[in-house]
Amino acid sequence: MAQITTDGLSKEYHSGDEAVVAVEDLDATIGDGEFLVLVGPSGCGKTTTLRCIAGLEDVTDGRILFGDRDMTDRRARNRDVAMVFQNYALYPHMNVRENMGFGLKLSTDMPAAEIDDRVESTAEMMGIEELLDQKPKELSGGQQQRVALGRAIVREPEVFLMDEPLSNLDAKLRAEMRTELQELQHELGVTTVYVTHDQTEAMAMGDRIAVMNDGVLQQVGTPEEVYRSPANEFVADFIGSPSINLFAADVERPARRDAAEGRGATLRGPGGFSYALDDASAVEDRDRVRVGVRPEDLRLVERGGNEATVTVTEHMGNENFLYLEMGGEELTARIDSSLRPEPGDSVRIEFDEEALYLFDPESGDAVKTKTDELGASVTEVR
Repeated sequence: MAQITTDGLSKEYHSGDEAVVAVEDLDATIGDGEFLVLVGPSGCGKTTTLRCIAGLEDVTDGRILFGDRDMTDRRARNRDVAMVFQNYALYPHMNVRENMGFGLKLSTDMPAAEIDDRVESTAEMMGIEELLDQKPKELSGGQQQRVALGRAIVREPEVFLMDEPLSNLDAKLRAEMRTELQELQHELGVTTVYVTHDQTEAMAMGDRIAVMNDGVLQQVGTPEEVYRSPANEFVADFIGSPSINLFAADVERPARRDAAEGRGATLRGPGGFSYALDDASAVEDRDRVRVGVRPEDLRLVERGGNEATVTVTEHMGNENFLYLEMGGEELTARIDSSLRPEPGDSVRIEFDEEALYLFDPESGDAVKTKTDELGASVTEVR
């Protein structure tokens, strides 16, 4: 197995005199046997990063190391990696047995009998031993995905690279395959880099997740670290479903007498929003902030809090999603299924100060998160 290190990895594409930066100065270390998920919106550079690690793209600048071995200029066939693609990339004229064994036949001098033994044992592990003599066109999407994974596993590589391998499956099968993939990776202990645009998939699968945007690595951490202590507003907004509620607020300073008595600042926002802070240390030098509150941290109260108007109620069975309007800002609350306000109803909402996120309105950097100290449990990248 191998630890993967990207040291100042950059990748540019050129069109005439114009350069497009796909990945910029990416520094990351993926532990030996770790399952790391690269996540971000379309065009953020995650697939380009994966292809650079695989050797399918030349690196513009920086290095790629497997352990202490520099792989930057090595060809893909010499990197001992196995890649699983979104479209499975199975050979239509070969049956499952031939598809799974083709890589070993092409890249090793392993005897045919040994290749067959390895293919059959891998097929049994994947639950597709009865499909070995069938062609890809005879298989369902889930079966084709298992064959593609089996073809990677049979090679026993140092590194697995997976580029949105579940995106063509229906929701139920995706959930099943997610679990199977994690079980397989833990059983095999192979260093794995997995690319997805689905933050729910990233949170469910990764030992750690790496969030990218516009070619820049924003943050690396465990799912809980990234969720509770996002490094910036982009990460907070991208990670979580439903998304975090975000809006701008002015910081109102207390009068000297109130300050002397230990009263904190007050946040003033849209629709008469007002929130008195017990601890104003995060905003002591600021006149304006961006406020963030997770949907599950909003609750309905009979009095106090802030007023909002219900626009839509989604009944999810075990819970309800409540969509609200407050001074032109749209908010979402995740509430108990027994609470069913109707569109047009006026409700009052509140949250605990411990659940409050605050971000700098210019840089987007987090100034307060759910943890006491921003850096205590988070790896910040940029």
